[in-house]
Amino acid sequence: MPQDNQDIPIEVVRLAKRPQFLFVRSGKAERRKSVVVQARQRTGETPGTHMGEGFTATKKVGNSVVRNRAKRRLREAARLLLPRFGKPGTDYVFIARDATADIGWTRLLDDMESALISLAAD
Repeated sequence: MPQDNQDIPIEVVRLAKRPQFLFVRSGKAERRKSVVVQARQRTGETPGTHMGEGFTATKKVGNSVVRNRAKRRLREAARLLLPRFGKPGTDYVFIARDATADIGWTRLLDDMESALISLAAD
């Protein structure tokens, strides 16, 4: 059962630098039809209570218009789901797939939610 973070205000910060993405890449990953979610717990004495989020789409997804649409959809889905199903002190990277830009909104939310629940259970 995922922990419900509704009571505690959790800050979500954007991952922006390549080393941050590479750090998360060596963690766990869950693959779904519309999205790949990678997660890695931060290490150190104070991992912090915030969550990191990063978004990416390769050229295999499509041209720049399609890639940007896919990332916008991932950002909105993460905004809705990450505070509820993410773990504080963890960084997440959401990778768009071919279907991300065109798949139904509820299916995208279901895929992301199930991936986040699976990652939180480990």
